[in-house]
Amino acid sequence: MNEVYQASDSRYCEMKYNRVGKSGLMFPAVSLGFWHNFGSRDNFDTMRSMCRTAFDHGITQFDLANNYGPVYGSAEENFGKLFEKDFRTYRDELVITTKAGYDMWPGPYGNWGSRKYLFASLDQSLKRMHLDYVDIFYHHRMDPDTPLEETMEALADIVKSGRALYAGVSNYNKEYTDRAVKLLRELHCPFIVNQRRYSIFDRTIEEDGVKDYCREAGIGIIAFSPLAQGLLTDRYLHGIPADSRASRDGRFLKTGDITPEKVECIRKLNELAAKRGQTLAEMSLAWILKDGDVCSVLIGASRPEQILDNIRAIQNTDFTAEELAAIDAACGR
Repeated sequence: MNEVYQASDSRYCEMKYNRVGKSGLMFPAVSLGFWHNFGSRDNFDTMRSMCRTAFDHGITQFDLANNYGPVYGSAEENFGKLFEKDFRTYRDELVITTKAGYDMWPGPYGNWGSRKYLFASLDQSLKRMHLDYVDIFYHHRMDPDTPLEETMEALADIVKSGRALYAGVSNYNKEYTDRAVKLLRELHCPFIVNQRRYSIFDRTIEEDGVKDYCREAGIGIIAFSPLAQGLLTDRYLHGIPADSRASRDGRFLKTGDITPEKVECIRKLNELAAKRGQTLAEMSLAWILKDGDVCSVLIGASRPEQILDNIRAIQNTDFTAEELAAIDAACGR
C-alpha cells in the first residue's frame, strides 16, 4: 500500500456531525479509537486501510492515549507513521485526541494526575504522533491523591501553551466532573467533553447522574466500549469464536463473562435489531445516539469492513417506546 493517498471527495456526504456540548467543536457521530489493534503486534497495512476507510466515510476523529498498544506508546507511534504517510495534508480536517492518567513509565512520575506527569506525557505523545498539538487532551481517570486543582491547572496551562486546543476528562464521575467544570471555567479553559463507558449493557453514566449533569452543564459525552467489547455484535451468538477478543486476550473481556444468560440476552437483542432492519451492532450504536446526549460513539475495529458496518448505525437512531421497553426487558431491566 505505497500509493499516494487521496481522500474521497464524498467523505462528508453520509456522516452526521454533532456539537460537543456548548462548544464550537463538532464530532462525527462515529469516531475511531486506537485502544485495540493499533499496537506493535498488529499489522500496519491493516491499520492504514482502516484509517483510510474511516476518513473516506467522514470519520474525522481518531482517539488515542499514551499507553495504548501494546506496547505502551506503540499506538501513537503507529499513528505518527500513518499521519506522515497519509494524513498530514488533512490535519485541519481531523480531530486528534490523546490522554494521560494511567500507568505509562516506571517510577512515581509516570502515572495518575500530577502536573509533572501530564506535561511530560503530552510532550512524549506529540513526538510519537509527529504533531504540534492535539485537538483534545484528556485526563484519563480520577486521581484520589493529587489535588484536582493541580490537575485542572495543568490542563488549562497545556491549552494555553498551544499543545492542545481543548481539555477533556475520561472516566470522571458526577462529583469530579462538576468540580472540573467549576475549576476550568474559573481558569477560562475550554473544557468540553467527558469520555465514559456506555452501552446497552453498561448504563453507569445514567445511574451515577453523569449523563444528566453533562447535558445541563453543556459538556459533551463521547462513549467508549459502545459494543461492550464485542458482546453487542453477532460474534457471540453461538459461543466464543477462536479468534475473538475474549479467547485471545482476556484482559478486558473474559470467557467467564459470556454466560448462558448473557448469550440469551444477546440473542433477544439480535432479534429486536433484525426487526428494525439493523444488525445488533448497528442497533446498539444507534441506541446510544438516540437522544442526542452522546455526541459520538467511539468504535474499535480490526478490519475496514467493521467500520463500514458501524457507520450504518447513524441511518436510523429513532426508537419507539415499545422498542426501548423491549430492549430493557431483554436485558432484564
